[in-house]
Amino acid sequence: MRAPEFWRRQTAWSSLLDPIGRAYAATGRVRAALTTPWRAPIPVICVGNLVAGGAGKTPTAIGIAALLREAGRGVHFLSRGYGGRLGGPMRVDDAVHGVDDVGDEALLLASVAPTWVSRDRRQGAAAAAAAGADVIVMDDGFQNPSLIKDVSFVVVDGGYGFGNRRLIPAGPLREPIGRGLARATAAILIGRDDATCAAHIADHGLPLLCARLAPHPDSHDLAGKAVFAFAGIGLPEKFFATLSEIGCRVVARRSFPDHHPFTPDEIMAICEEATSLGALPVTTAKDAVRLPAEARLMVKVVRVGLIFEDPSAVTRLLRPVLDRVRA
Repeated sequence: MRAPEFWRRQTAWSSLLDPIGRAYAATGRVRAALTTPWRAPIPVICVGNLVAGGAGKTPTAIGIAALLREAGRGVHFLSRGYGGRLGGPMRVDDAVHGVDDVGDEALLLASVAPTWVSRDRRQGAAAAAAAGADVIVMDDGFQNPSLIKDVSFVVVDGGYGFGNRRLIPAGPLREPIGRGLARATAAILIGRDDATCAAHIADHGLPLLCARLAPHPDSHDLAGKAVFAFAGIGLPEKFFATLSEIGCRVVARRSFPDHHPFTPDEIMAICEEATSLGALPVTTAKDAVRLPAEARLMVKVVRVGLIFEDPSAVTRLLRPVLDRVRA
């Protein structure tokens, strides 16, 4: 879906829909109260957020996994497999599974470490543990009460923040801010704090970790080149800003809804328009796995990675998990 523009600010629409948002929050509270969470035999680290889409959970999960692997831990990812038809639990095999099977995020994670897709998070965690995982990094699932999390990181985009701070469908929030932050171990703020979230997070006594998304070195050859940028992610403007950071000349751009399934005709039209403009079509790694196979060689993929301002601060928060794995 494409997030409605009124989710960014207070409008008549957000006020009108606010009662439905409050009912949505009440449903979440009832679900949590009626669920008995299960503790996996290995530590579970959750990378989630409070808003619907676009915060940067997947690159953050990959960044957390990198720190754990540097410490010698065997990391497996756990994902719901949003957008895929397979309910799991099953291990993702990118030689067999496509985006229609397991979703785009699971395919990205599987290129980094063993990845499990499971609508039932408990079954997925059990499968990962049985397969020899030391620790699970769960991409999303912060609002899922079925599994006990040893560490929970709430990811916040510095530009978007908490939007208009109202609940779905009046705003982007999956749950009230205070309730969510109270369950988190720390918040990870990505990018500049343009939405002034840092002070709000500090008011709740939550540790704040700062990070930024940086383009992969293999994208630097795009500096000075004309590009046609397209993206179907939660916040496409973040991708466009990355291209500006690289030094690209963005001569055209097109935004699609998050998780948009690209058709051959759409990609061909984009490539033809890019050619007419003397530009190179470029997209994100998350979008690239949703491109038709025959179109992937026609589009340049711009990858990004998460860089923590203070990686040692993250490691300190992970220390109890590392010690539990060692034990």
